[in-house]
Amino acid sequence: MVTLKFGTDGWRAIIADEFTVENVRRVAAGTAKWLVKNYPNPSVVVGHDCRFAGRLFTEHTAEVLANNGIKVYIANNAFVSTPMISSGIIDLKTDAGVIITASHNPPNYNGYKLKANYGGPALSSMIAEVENYTPDSAPFSLKSYKQLHAEGAIIDVDLEDLYCKKAEAAFDFDAIKNSGMRLAYDAMYGSGQNVIRRLLPDSQMLHCEHNPLFGGTPPEPLMKNLGELSTLMKNSPNLDLGLATDGDADRIGLMNADGKFIDSHHIILLLVLYTHKYKGQTGKVCFSFSNTQKLKRLCEFFEIPYEVCKIGFKNICEIMIKENVMVGGEESGGIAINGFIPERDGIWIGLVLLEFMAKTGKTLDELIEEVYSLVGPFAMERYDLHIDNDIKLRTIEMCKNNGFTEFNGFKITEKEDLDGYKFHLGNDRWVMFRASGTEPVLRLYAESESMEMTIAILESAKKQVLA
Repeated sequence: MVTLKFGTDGWRAIIADEFTVENVRRVAAGTAKWLVKNYPNPSVVVGHDCRFAGRLFTEHTAEVLANNGIKVYIANNAFVSTPMISSGIIDLKTDAGVIITASHNPPNYNGYKLKANYGGPALSSMIAEVENYTPDSAPFSLKSYKQLHAEGAIIDVDLEDLYCKKAEAAFDFDAIKNSGMRLAYDAMYGSGQNVIRRLLPDSQMLHCEHNPLFGGTPPEPLMKNLGELSTLMKNSPNLDLGLATDGDADRIGLMNADGKFIDSHHIILLLVLYTHKYKGQTGKVCFSFSNTQKLKRLCEFFEIPYEVCKIGFKNICEIMIKENVMVGGEESGGIAINGFIPERDGIWIGLVLLEFMAKTGKTLDELIEEVYSLVGPFAMERYDLHIDNDIKLRTIEMCKNNGFTEFNGFKITEKEDLDGYKFHLGNDRWVMFRASGTEPVLRLYAESESMEMTIAILESAKKQVLA
């Protein structure tokens, strides 16, 4: 019997190893017990992304839930994104949502994400209940999926259509079309591809086929995985913006017209600029501990509140469901905006930025320069050090006990330990250490006024770790 534990965003495992029909049914049984305990006449929406056997695992999930008296809406699409499930919760007024996805992980993985009735990630307290209720063995079904479907206990729903209609109402597609600006979209073989085909049919499409192997590249929208999109942008003067989304389309990657990768720190800053300065919105800005200091500076310039959260979008979501949050985002490309759902959505955020460009007539670079004029230029980078666990633990002890005094000649001026250890080096320069809780990996983050300086700080930190 395998103990099934949820990580930062769902339970994930290797297909046919721990991610089996039996274990999926166990988690579904835990979900069912949690729903029955907490909601009268509970209902749930379920679906899957582009991974192997997604439909199989989704139907087993639906069968277990429906056998426990839960009304189940099942996506009748070939695949759906995570934001489609979260948005579907609101549209269908269900108490939860489940999507079978392993997000940006390699193709041999699959996973199970649980969404709550507010249309965003389930909170830690909810996940703990589901884990506690998960049985040691898979439940037996009194009725089959086919029988439950025939009886109306499991109902088909077109989540893609519901999502697209929301987008068509939310964005000024006439302004986008009339601007002449063109989008290149890299789906990374993921579940966002059909939405862009419908909403922006003139876009240049890349990796928009159903391929569960993802072309041999993990579907994570980082520069190292987006070489083809970068080359396309460089060689196509008629393209103005390059958008990429991960396997379940909740994370964003961005390219400018020259094929340069634009990280999530810049994206969040652009969103704050657009929503507050150009659209006149107010509210709090929430961002993770590993995000740029320039977010604090921009919020201070605009005199709007902000809150720094622990890493993991569920921490941002928890604030969004309680307070008026204008923009919430994390370093890994998960970003949400007021007026939709408290959920990461790579496509939705991409559409916001394309509309921003269309309505101002400015290029992405010009908009970034506008941000720099307010807070100054900056560069962020991250190293993932795959090291022996004893070195990782020794480094964390050094962080705790003030074992570091300088990095690249910059003296430490302040230390923070909200989630990892961040050492401030003056003038918005900093370096941060954060250890993985599940593998021998130490993540180093740094920020300074230039990429050269940022790399020098990271190299200094790396040298001290490995000394």
